[in-house]
Amino acid sequence: MRPNNIITIGILGGGQLGRMMATAAKHMGYRIIVLDPTPDCPAAQVADLHIEAAYDDMDAIRKLESLSDVVTYEFENVDLNAAKLLEEKGKLPQGSLLLEISRDRANEKNLMRELDLPVAPFAIVTDEKELLTGVREIGFPAVVKTCRGGYDGKGQLKLESKDDLQEAAAFVGQNGRCIVESWLTFDKEISIVLTRGQDGEITYFPAAENEHRDHILYRTIAPAGITNEVAEQARHAAGKLAKAAGVVGTFTVEMFVSGNELYMNEVAPRPHNSGHYTIEACTVSQFEQHIRAICALPLLPVHFIGAAVMINLLGEELDQYWQQPDRPLAHIHDYGKQEAKPKRKMGHFTMVGTSRETLLDTTDAFTRSLGGNKA
Repeated sequence: MRPNNIITIGILGGGQLGRMMATAAKHMGYRIIVLDPTPDCPAAQVADLHIEAAYDDMDAIRKLESLSDVVTYEFENVDLNAAKLLEEKGKLPQGSLLLEISRDRANEKNLMRELDLPVAPFAIVTDEKELLTGVREIGFPAVVKTCRGGYDGKGQLKLESKDDLQEAAAFVGQNGRCIVESWLTFDKEISIVLTRGQDGEITYFPAAENEHRDHILYRTIAPAGITNEVAEQARHAAGKLAKAAGVVGTFTVEMFVSGNELYMNEVAPRPHNSGHYTIEACTVSQFEQHIRAICALPLLPVHFIGAAVMINLLGEELDQYWQQPDRPLAHIHDYGKQEAKPKRKMGHFTMVGTSRETLLDTTDAFTRSLGGNKA
């Protein structure tokens, strides 16, 4: 379907992911409408129209629907009533089912278990009694997480021993339904970013390796330092999950690797921070591929330049980056956020080349000069 047949794409959410979606779409000739409650949000700065409204404002959702030929979202905590309305109007190719799965850790893990995919032992708990039963079956160490709303390390509590059960019981009492999982020791975390078209075709980006600091993604390295066999297992698992969930668009699965063993962690029904390297390091980015999928265009084959390192810039680090006289030769992305808050993602930079080791040496030397999560 050519862009002049689908003229306008609506995006729910105006953050940096929406901005990068919009930029990719604008290159392809589409017009963009963003719905977000924040004035001058990152995506609105590159959009044709900004509907400044809450995500559950149904009048605003109806306006977005009436002005858009197709709608997508940049985050998974979309109001389900809004998603279902857009789906009923035939404007949301991704559908609402995927949102119901991905916004709830219990739904995610139950589907993974039903598909016989590798997951850590877990239990869903709603009160202290169920918590004690779950921990008794799983053992220590364990982690209790909210089923909804947690990100970047928020909404979770590690349990080292019985001494932590009282605090855990209070956590469950405060948050309601939670998931208790075995605390895994692992060698590394990887991401599989893929795109599934409306015809069921799937293209995969290279498996990437993620490093976190203070529970926030610090950098992504591609390719991941794993064997070809593990990479193939990861792609197979992610593809199986995407098909079962009826994914349309770009989809991300985070996994833990321990030796040659894989464990599924979490999913994101959209482009992902760990896939930003694809903008410069692949022949098609996760964002362009996403736009192609939701607009029923054929997906492009993915070819990788050979090596890439993406590093997030938090808080004041974006300003610090520009102040450094010996900045590396890198692609810089400024998200256009006006207020630099601690741990807030303000931008990122990506280095590409043919040698993973050379890129790591260069970025290691540079980031030692930055503060925040690079310390």
